[in-house]
Amino acid sequence: MRFGVVVFPGTWSDCDFHHVISEVLHQPVKYIWHRDRDLSSVDCVILPGGFSYGDYLRAGAIAGRSPVVEALPELVARGGFVLGSCNGFQILCEAGLLPGALMRNECLQYRCQSTYLSTENVDTAFTRMLRPGQILAMPISHGEGKYVADRATLDRIRANGQLVFRYVTADGQATKAANPNGSVDNIAGIMNEEGTVLGLMPHPERAAEAAMGGTDGLLLLQSLAGSLVEDGGFLKR
Repeated sequence: MRFGVVVFPGTWSDCDFHHVISEVLHQPVKYIWHRDRDLSSVDCVILPGGFSYGDYLRAGAIAGRSPVVEALPELVARGGFVLGSCNGFQILCEAGLLPGALMRNECLQYRCQSTYLSTENVDTAFTRMLRPGQILAMPISHGEGKYVADRATLDRIRANGQLVFRYVTADGQATKAANPNGSVDNIAGIMNEEGTVLGLMPHPERAAEAAMGGTDGLLLLQSLAGSLVEDGGFLKR
């Protein structure tokens, strides 16, 4: 699996992702500048966390219309994958590559803390190494992580298996107290209908080494790397 990590002005988790993919996962990875449109040399694009373009207008709004993001549909159409974490999730929603939107945290405060996630769908390229209902520990670091969508969109997300992660307690209960930002239905991560684009607010790259406190986030990247099959194609949903 050839990874590309996008760098926007204001990005701050690009080096973390690059380090984990290169030094921990031992997969080929390169940085991709936000003005680049040619994604032919990568199989998976990572949209990392940070404050792309200073988060002017609203989080991810300008980046969602950048040249590199405009090139993502072509990557996906040829069988590639996209993973957006934190600001990356916001960008994917702003670009219309994922449904719904991310708004200011319900508490109106920035939240930087550890969270527990329940794995709601393991039939994806991003979660194929996980067990149904497996609880993962990953940190969050955001001020606009409240996921919202209208009722019809939420019903469609659930019906299509697009709900991938929910905020829960350590024993798997989706309570209000376990929800750090007020996301509807405790939603922490969703994917598109084809299962090729995943967005989540938590940071898997910050939970990929034991020295950093845990390795649950590495499971997502390992699942992706294992989705490349011998004939050069990809495993599908």
